[in-house]
Amino acid sequence: MENRIGSRGWFGDRYRAVGRGPYDRTGRAGVMRMFFAPEETEEYEAACSLLIHRMGQWAGERGETVDPFVVETALDYRHRGTPDGRLGLWEPRHIEAYLLDWMPRTITVLPGEEPADVPGTLAALLRYLDAMGLSDPRGASLADNLAAIETLAPRHAPAMADRSRWGMAKFWTTTAAEQGVDIHDPAAFQRFVERAQRGEVTYDQDVLDEVMRNHLTRGPAAVTRAEPQLPVLLPAEKELRARAETSRALRWLRGIADWAGPEGRVLTATGHLRMADARALVAELGTGDSVDSVRSSTQLPRLGLAVEWAKKARLVRVVKGRLYAVAKAQPLLKDPLALWRRAFETFSELRGPLLGTRSSRHVESMLFDSFQDIVPDVLNTLYSLPHAMPWPRLRDSLHLAYRAEYDLTGHYAWKMELGHADRDLRTALDVLEDLGAIKRHEGMADPVFLDLPLEESVRPPAGMPPELAELFGAVAGGQRESEDAEERSKEQRAELTGGPVELIRLTALGHDSVRRRLLTEGRDAPLVGELAHAPAAGLLGVIAEHYDPDAARTELAAWVAARESPAEALEKLTDAVRAAPFRTRAEAMLDALVDAYPDGEAMLRGLRGDPLLAPTALSVLVRREVLDAEDLTEAESLLMVAESLLQLLETAGPEGFLEVLGGQELSAREALEAALVSGHPDRSGLADLKAVAEQARRQQAVRLGRGHQRRRPGRGGKGKGGKRRR
Repeated sequence: MENRIGSRGWFGDRYRAVGRGPYDRTGRAGVMRMFFAPEETEEYEAACSLLIHRMGQWAGERGETVDPFVVETALDYRHRGTPDGRLGLWEPRHIEAYLLDWMPRTITVLPGEEPADVPGTLAALLRYLDAMGLSDPRGASLADNLAAIETLAPRHAPAMADRSRWGMAKFWTTTAAEQGVDIHDPAAFQRFVERAQRGEVTYDQDVLDEVMRNHLTRGPAAVTRAEPQLPVLLPAEKELRARAETSRALRWLRGIADWAGPEGRVLTATGHLRMADARALVAELGTGDSVDSVRSSTQLPRLGLAVEWAKKARLVRVVKGRLYAVAKAQPLLKDPLALWRRAFETFSELRGPLLGTRSSRHVESMLFDSFQDIVPDVLNTLYSLPHAMPWPRLRDSLHLAYRAEYDLTGHYAWKMELGHADRDLRTALDVLEDLGAIKRHEGMADPVFLDLPLEESVRPPAGMPPELAELFGAVAGGQRESEDAEERSKEQRAELTGGPVELIRLTALGHDSVRRRLLTEGRDAPLVGELAHAPAAGLLGVIAEHYDPDAARTELAAWVAARESPAEALEKLTDAVRAAPFRTRAEAMLDALVDAYPDGEAMLRGLRGDPLLAPTALSVLVRREVLDAEDLTEAESLLMVAESLLQLLETAGPEGFLEVLGGQELSAREALEAALVSGHPDRSGLADLKAVAEQARRQQAVRLGRGHQRRRPGRGGKGKGGKRRR
């Protein structure tokens, strides 16, 4: 036994393959996680099955009944139906969308079927996630979510029955079932489809029209996943307010409102400022417009933009030919941070006054057509970047986007078209700098931008934020001539290395407001320090799945500082790992703790003898190569065999587990026997392992029985005494 499973046996050969531990900070290996990329289909389904299985056990111990299918639909909604995909983060808005939109659109209850208790099962799922430490602490509290379920529960059944809420697939499936078609018979359902296409099926045309309108206006139930952002560190709100007070654009907006006043100012017959008033305002506000030889205020672009901006921000309004200050906006004008955020939110509405045609020589550019899409993408990219963006990289990346959107091939004036777009982008950046959302300066581009060829931007280097890769050209390489692409890359590299270039970055105010917009869109945008009062399990779960090492260290330090003592904090953190119900998640949490905690390796070594944490600590120590297999005692080797098998069972499921071990029956059987007597503290996991081991023995007995049956020629397959020989 020792040679098979000890320091040089099964464990030494197999551990790295079947007990990988956490996902090495990239989120891609087999781990019980609460966030999966859209392409991680197998990983998501394995974790979903495991979670449903464990939740069923948990509910059974409490005498509760839950519907596994409903649990699966709830997880699918968060994975496929929301832009952030965080399975453990729920808020009342998610609950409302799931109960009143996702389920009615996607889930079919056939005639005669007993409807499941969807609100009750959802409440049980949220209680389970909270009890197991799987809830994301950045979501709503359990009490608030349960209250939302109780409020919305009476509306769920009517929503399910409301045919106007159905999706297209549900409409036709239900119609077929109501007309006696066996929808589980593919041939029968195909015949129904063919009859429907020939117009031989009776259905409610009004309902179908409503279903189609909903599909066109709201889109499919599954949404495009938005990649999570890197965590950011922001100053306190007091500091943000002080910085907002210095904004040049805020001085314009306040000046316009003060000048208009409650009595109002007379405008021209066409609704513009009178020229005398415009000249005075240019001097007073310092907009930088040239008033020499100007006969109309419409020829003062900065002042005109400020007036339109004040209108969009609801600071002033036009009534009967006069410009008035809005009385309800007075508190906003006194709060610089609130006013700054309002100005930022309304910036995307300024396409016309910012970029619109002002003379016969000013041509609307490609940026004008896509202003509301490209400008947020640019800001999202700057939000993600750990380094300032060089202007040549930003410019040329947008050129790729224009080439994909517009047919510029052979266009004699394509360089002029791109020049117009560059001009308008600089105009937008100028105003964003006046607002205080971005900062520009001269300097050398960071080497990371040199290592990313323009034409290979769809394959960014490790660590490059996803928003950067997205902006750097979602254009197929086959759509561009390789010679031109190579030449453009050479030109850009020469520009980036030839000397200082213009560098662009978001300010703290810019980061704050972009983050607020991302959160409003339902995206994940971590803020360092927001977990200071989170439960220990929630903290470790979030930093393990969503934080880079530097941000994790800062976040953990803030969390520890909020506790009475470092010793108390460390005990809470290790207790959270002890209580983790999944082996792979416990290892991911401990791994994140070791990385983020001061002298984490010494802390990890001290857990080697912990009765509950020893298997997890040993697993991390070996995977980090702090310990080698030869350094383990025989008892520790047995624990490691059990740990690796339990992790394999979690990540692969019973069928995958048996498949992995099926080709090594003798060593696998010995490893299973060793694991069951190892003294591993996870009793429920060992029980699952024992059940799978028994299943494997039964399957092996069946195979052996079939394989050794032999028929003797001329004897009807019977040996002496008439008994079948084996």
